Amino acid sequence: MPPDRLRSIVPMFGGGTRYVETLDAVLEFVSDHRPTTDELVGWHRGSFSNVSSRDSIMRRVAYLEQAEFVRQENDHWVLGDAGREYVQQYDVGTLLRIMCERNVGLRSLLYALSAGPMSIPEISAQQLDTHPELGWSRGETDMAKQRANWLRSMGFVEKRGGEYALTDAGLQFVESAVEEWSDSDWTPSVSDAGMRAGTYDATVHARSVDPEFRATVLSRHDRTCPISGVDHPGLLDVAHVLSWSDYPDHRADLSNVLALSKTHHAAFDRELFTIDQNYRLRVNPEFETQSDVLQETILDRAGERISIPEKSLKPKYVAQHNAALEWV
Repeated sequence: MPPDRLRSIVPMFGGGTRYVETLDAVLEFVSDHRPTTDELVGWHRGSFSNVSSRDSIMRRVAYLEQAEFVRQENDHWVLGDAGREYVQQYDVGTLLRIMCERNVGLRSLLYALSAGPMSIPEISAQQLDTHPELGWSRGETDMAKQRANWLRSMGFVEKRGGEYALTDAGLQFVESAVEEWSDSDWTPSVSDAGMRAGTYDATVHARSVDPEFRATVLSRHDRTCPISGVDHPGLLDVAHVLSWSDYPDHRADLSNVLALSKTHHAAFDRELFTIDQNYRLRVNPEFETQSDVLQETILDRAGERISIPEKSLKPKYVAQHNAALEWV
């Protein structure tokens, strides 16, 4: 796998719903013919109407080379490691894994779409907010559209009017990815300096989550704990309203998670405080402390409405969590 994940994703010829079909055709041609560069360019020109620019063709070939679908060997193009793996079965699940391993942001986009359909401008903002290292200009939509179309052509996203939404296959991927990708190798942007984004130790117990899920959650909550005001990413946890262990179906549900400091995550899991459906802080009447920090951030704020983005939590999850607390 390349040492650095790719920030740019290049569209394939043939239209936004045919990227995979085009990729399959390219890889089949390369596998069967071991073409030279001129032959590969000629094949593109003969296979797609209105495609003639050598630069445009080679930009796509260069991307496939960076993603290890193809490589050059003695002036001929052959399949790369990713290409050889994918063409064994042409399995779309394998392709999605390869694309996620080699490109920044695809999984976080799938996580974000699990919270609801998004327009291309919203996708662009989500990708930049979650992955500032992508570096494109605010308001730029081309890169966002290409990402959405790759996922769309794989069948994990569909277009509904002017918005993009997860398909059943996309939702199924999201539900399993938060745990399955917990050991994925991704270094966060400079804003997360000093923090390794894979496994993080919660005060209650150690837990591993997909670093792109974690980045998505922190981005949605402005990388700030609403209880303590802690805003250093390395000191924040992904806290589940309906617990990770008891509600596995809601582990990847963005409307079931908060960004809390490690200390306040532990206090939440130990039922020392909760929030109600109006986002007001509720404190366990038996909670006592000599800590100035806990006094000021929890006890002194009892009844106060905390700052959480509107509709970021599903009210029924909050109600279900609180119903199990004897003191609420």
